[in-house]
Amino acid sequence: MNVNSRIGSKKMELPPHEGSVLSVVDMHTGGEPLRIILSGYPEVKGEGVLSKRRYVREHLDYLRRVLMFEPRGHYDMYGALVVESEIPEADLGVLFMHNEGYSTMCGHAVIALGRFAVDYKLVQEPRSPETQVNIHCPCGLVKAFVEYSNGKTGGVRFHSVPAFAFATDVIVAVPGHDEVTVDISYGGAFYAFVSAERFGLDINKSKTRDLVDAATAVTNSVKSQVKLHHPSSEDLAFLYGTILTDGKDAYSQEPTANMCVFADAQVDRSPTGSGVTARVALQYHKGLIQLNQTRTFQSGATGSLFTGKAVQDTTFGDFKAVVVEVAGRAHYTGVSSFVQESDDKLKLGFLLK
Repeated sequence: MNVNSRIGSKKMELPPHEGSVLSVVDMHTGGEPLRIILSGYPEVKGEGVLSKRRYVREHLDYLRRVLMFEPRGHYDMYGALVVESEIPEADLGVLFMHNEGYSTMCGHAVIALGRFAVDYKLVQEPRSPETQVNIHCPCGLVKAFVEYSNGKTGGVRFHSVPAFAFATDVIVAVPGHDEVTVDISYGGAFYAFVSAERFGLDINKSKTRDLVDAATAVTNSVKSQVKLHHPSSEDLAFLYGTILTDGKDAYSQEPTANMCVFADAQVDRSPTGSGVTARVALQYHKGLIQLNQTRTFQSGATGSLFTGKAVQDTTFGDFKAVVVEVAGRAHYTGVSSFVQESDDKLKLGFLLK
């Protein structure tokens, strides 16, 4: 028996080690990773999801670095921690994490978590053709609908929290680019929107580094020059990132492309679920699309596709808002168990930019 055969015949187990084991399930939605933490995470204290978000940020942030950073993750890794929700109708609560901290909404993660919740029996008996999964995100309750047939899960669509255009045609001074006109919209998180052409870039063909630099410059300028506010919680009143688009906002049956750069210059490989939500709300606000007109959104990074449409008028505080439906597909990529050996000087992780 050769070496590979001997190894393959043994049950794969971790060798003797110190410390607890962090077990995860890895998925991706349109190329954007999601690391779902299964076990090994300490108790998260707090009466509600938002207070739990504050608790992990203040007391357990080292574990975000362990799981998101190298050598177990990478600069653009994304994670989700399932927690208890204080909302009775929620099937689960979730905290999102990335290279900078903890976001308030993540559509690609909701799509993946929908499948995960059904497959891992976090909901009651699944139903065909769709099983509803109520996911309590830091921004509020999001309803996911998971295709289910013959014991297998498939595509997922979700209904957002109320989304709205915060401000349009906002002029900001961007170093190296003079004045730039942006729109700001909310889809569970706040984003600035601007066409990549404004910087002489092509969303599908330009170098990722050039797109990231332009988007990051816009994000920094908006953060320093525009005061955001949220109707229900100041914890949600921050700019998450900038989405560069191909400028094709008027309704068309052809896909429109964008790229989201969020957190600390992190690049979303998917069309961005919360970003699509915010972009649909913006297009609806401008009268460029109507209720139940489905648009296809393409990732400038990978070419993957989501669909989005405005499905219901509503209000959110003083804002005219809309409920947006986003749909996509998530896939499993593996399961892992991680340890932190006591003599490993890099056990808490590191990042290379």
